[in-house]
Amino acid sequence: MAALSAWFWNERFWLPHNVTWADLADPAPGVEYPKAGHLLAALPLAFGIFAVRILFERFIASTCAQSLHIQQGVGRRAQPNAVLEKVFTSITKNPDSRHLDGLSKQLDWEVRKVQRWFRHRRNQDKPSTHTKFCESMWRFTFYSCIFTYGFQFLWQCPWMWDTRHCWYGYPYQVMTPGLYHYYVTELAFYWSLMFSQFTDIKRKDFLIMFIHHLATVSLISFSYVNNMARVGSLVMCVHDASDFLLEAAKLANYAKYQRLCDFLFIVFSVVFFITRLVIYPIWILNSTMFESWAIVGPYPSWWLFNFLLLVLQVLHIIWSYLIARIAIKAMLRGKVCNDVRSDIESSSDDEPDTPTEGLKPSHHPKGENGTNGHCAAAKARVQNHSSW
Repeated sequence: MAALSAWFWNERFWLPHNVTWADLADPAPGVEYPKAGHLLAALPLAFGIFAVRILFERFIASTCAQSLHIQQGVGRRAQPNAVLEKVFTSITKNPDSRHLDGLSKQLDWEVRKVQRWFRHRRNQDKPSTHTKFCESMWRFTFYSCIFTYGFQFLWQCPWMWDTRHCWYGYPYQVMTPGLYHYYVTELAFYWSLMFSQFTDIKRKDFLIMFIHHLATVSLISFSYVNNMARVGSLVMCVHDASDFLLEAAKLANYAKYQRLCDFLFIVFSVVFFITRLVIYPIWILNSTMFESWAIVGPYPSWWLFNFLLLVLQVLHIIWSYLIARIAIKAMLRGKVCNDVRSDIESSSDDEPDTPTEGLKPSHHPKGENGTNGHCAAAKARVQNHSSW
């Protein structure tokens, strides 16, 4: 273990030239440098955030949902059937005609009745609109609070206005209480998302989201350990700027306020494009790649950090393209193609009996049909990267 620890914490990887861990071990009185052990505080805090989320969704978000007439509707459940349940869980959730004919003969049921059973069984596992509203309201509340805190904190920091301060005196930069609380809270939130995945309704992208949260936790921890927390705080703030707008648009969608959802989605898209395609590359990448090179110079963890930030920028471009395509299709056609995650997160209402029924536009006064494509499809592309 000692050899493994020495290899992992190799000074030549983590620190600039002529700097050792011993140089950072005993700072002056009242001065604190980042240490890996500090991040252990995020784990109990993550459990606390998870507990707060449960209480928030049960007593606050649920009350708001009911006030907006979003009831805890229970969809039609499939009648118990051991044969069909075994096929559903171990073979297929969408049987083809061959399976349907075989099950029809085995159970002496009409094929349409078997189809209906599988449809009800699939809907059984889908989260209700009430559940999705509560989850989005929790995310909206956290994202808006952490963005407000981060922006107010950074407003008073010199590196907000001159990013060269991210590198002056590096790595001998003091870890202030405000920066520490910002970092640990963000880290704890993504730990809590990893925990909640095992209690939330399972979705098809469970593994993808789990890997995403794990990558986010790793990147936040990595930037803290090698004391790149100043520029890391800028990265987190830039990403938080649009997340709460997406959740607000989804809340309006679940409440069936079409115009409000459209407006919020447009605002979200504009903020997303500005923060991810303009501010992030011009402000942050310029600092991490060029200003740091001139002030500190490159070293192994510097190369890795910049490589990961460049990968993130590539993802920004891809996601921006997908969001723009969704918005253009919505404006031209008045409806949006279904998305993988939107299908997973669709409400618990019964699916149509035939494919053509699912394509017929509805005519509700609040226009709940159109915006669902915006919010669900945007979430599919954007939620998978929201922080890092």
